[in-house]
Amino acid sequence: MKSSREILSENIRFQLDKHSMEQSDLADKLGVSQSSVSHWINGNKYPRIDTIEKMAEIFNVRKSDITDEPRSRSNSKRIPLIGTIAAGQPILAEQNIEDYFSLDNKIKADFCLRIKGDSMINVNIMDGDIVFIRKQDDLEDGEIGAVLVDDSATLKRFFRENGSVILQSENFTYKPMVISKGEVRILGKMVASLRQYK
Repeated sequence: MKSSREILSENIRFQLDKHSMEQSDLADKLGVSQSSVSHWINGNKYPRIDTIEKMAEIFNVRKSDITDEPRSRSNSKRIPLIGTIAAGQPILAEQNIEDYFSLDNKIKADFCLRIKGDSMINVNIMDGDIVFIRKQDDLEDGEIGAVLVDDSATLKRFFRENGSVILQSENFTYKPMVISKGEVRILGKMVASLRQYK
């Protein structure tokens, strides 16, 4: 049976590799010396609880993912969080990616977006939520998807009518957006959402 120090060491190594980080990067983010990180990784010392909590925030995982023996790491994948989308660039261009989130492999998603505002609250999608999107260049009427309008990504319910596209919010205080079909680029369909609690 592995000791708590051995488990923690393996978990930190795994997270550093997963996030392409060096020991020095983690030390800087935690505000500790690189020798402290080295001691944890070598199994010589165990960090304080508040340091473990901060580490979990940095890696965007649960505290138990740092301290406990992993059940299975093959069941999740990293999904890029897209920030501002540069004009004319592919959606997954490196300069568009702000962060990564872990998602169960069973859910087929290619990227995610952070929701700003309350336009989708009627389907329980709130300001600050993360929505996961499967890339596709078309949507069925009534599906919720991410679309690009004027180089800005937005999440709306999608409809077609008389050669135009109607982007419907899920909040009655917002009017539908009626846009020429050529002015809208479909990015993909929403397949999951995540709420982060502070």
